[in-house]
Amino acid sequence: MARTKDAGAGAPRRGRRAPERARPRKYTRINSEAVDYKDLNLLRRFLSDKGKTRGRRVTGLSRKHQRQLSVAVKRAREIALLPYVGER
Repeated sequence: MARTKDAGAGAPRRGRRAPERARPRKYTRINSEAVDYKDLNLLRRFLSDKGKTRGRRVTGLSRKHQRQLSVAVKRAREIALLPYVGER
């Protein structure tokens, strides 16, 4: 009995899958060019319930805006505008 190689049956996939359709990102709308640490409503949109910053894959932000967001959150926490931990 000779085995035949079937492309779709049990062959392991390598690499990334091609996206079937673009998922809508619910956090992508930033109207300003720079993220400000005093804009608490904007910053809270990107924090989880535990107080962690959501990742770029979840938020859909560019690398530049994600970095600005993390710096703004750190500044807001330092001057006690945002808590370090979320609600328990």
